Amino acid sequence: MSGREGGKKKPLKAPKKQAKEEDEADAEFKQKKKEEQKKLEELKAKAGQKGPLTGGGIKKSGKK
Repeated sequence: MSGREGGKKKPLKAPKKQAKEEDEADAEFKQKKKEEQKKLEELKAKAGQKGPLTGGGIKKSGKK
């Protein structure tokens, strides 16, 4: 072992990703995902306005 081999070795360079062409199915799928995400955000905002759904359940005492 020589002293020059110490330290981290550089990782190999990954090949560049080629830009893939989108067809109609991909565009339609992306549009559908965007709409779903938008609906989900609206529901989250609507649910955040209300208080907690359940106030009951098992309550623990402060004793140990």
